[in-house]
Amino acid sequence: MALRKMFLNDLLLYKKLGVYCFGNCGRFYATKVDLRKLRPMILKRIEKRSHLYPIRAMVPVANEVLLARNFLINGVSTLLKSFPVMACKFCPEIYIGEQGHLIPTCWGYKRRAKNRVHEWVKGGLNDIIVPVETFHLKNMFQSVIRHDQRFDFDRIPAVVELCWQAGADPHDENLNSSSWNMETANANADGTESLSPNDLALIANKTFKAWETLRSGVKKLVLAYPVKVCKYCSEVHVGPSGHQARLCGVFKYESFKGGHFWMKANVDNLVPPKIVWRRRPQDPLVLVSEGRDFYGRVPAVLDLCTKAGAIVPAKYNYMMKVQGLSGPVNKMIWQEQ
Repeated sequence: MALRKMFLNDLLLYKKLGVYCFGNCGRFYATKVDLRKLRPMILKRIEKRSHLYPIRAMVPVANEVLLARNFLINGVSTLLKSFPVMACKFCPEIYIGEQGHLIPTCWGYKRRAKNRVHEWVKGGLNDIIVPVETFHLKNMFQSVIRHDQRFDFDRIPAVVELCWQAGADPHDENLNSSSWNMETANANADGTESLSPNDLALIANKTFKAWETLRSGVKKLVLAYPVKVCKYCSEVHVGPSGHQARLCGVFKYESFKGGHFWMKANVDNLVPPKIVWRRRPQDPLVLVSEGRDFYGRVPAVLDLCTKAGAIVPAKYNYMMKVQGLSGPVNKMIWQEQ
């Protein structure tokens, strides 16, 4: 009876106010809203919000991220002179070593050819540290970039754009020495003399520490600043709302030149870990498909640094599988015993 009385009262209230009202269950308004009247209020609220940025407490984090990124690029470039990297000609797969593996995981162009053996070529710095670029904005809360304005804005690394919006000085040479072109940093390391194992281990330890500092700092900045990523491609936009450039699917046949579907980004979207197969001492010289369930799968920077002698924290042991079996042969021997 009580619920019936509440429902009748809501209906009477609806007749008077012209709205749907259901007591404590919430209200669903059916009246039309004039967006022209709300637009000045929304713009004024956005303008007030812009005065809250940059956040002073996040400025040191942004500077630390840029410094870690510069050292990471220089350190990886130096280590690649002693430890070559192989890249697949038809897919993003890479392998750190003089000879690629024989695990048939190549899916070719546009994922048409699956489960094929990779065709290896010499890789470089961009295969280890995947470049992620975005549009450079004059300020965070500027107008949305339209499709016909896509060539009016520069494309810079997404991490650099995030740090600049977080308060880092874009004119500081110490923070932005190698932020623009990673190929320049790779070319500067061409004259690097042969280093001793101790020197390589020291560089590897600092490089891995810089990689962890970079990812932890970007994770903090993403929580404080709005960063968007497309759900269907790797496009990243640093700002409260994504751009309107119809570039989604340019290199895919599913949705050619469509609009992006923006969602909240995370640290893996700005700093991709680039997972690779890792060869352990008990594994064969060339990794084969039969033992793929026993091999380690780790980020490329971690594999490169461990090969150079870096000491990795214990939290990565589950990925490295240091003391695991070498393959199905040992498993068969154990079953026979």
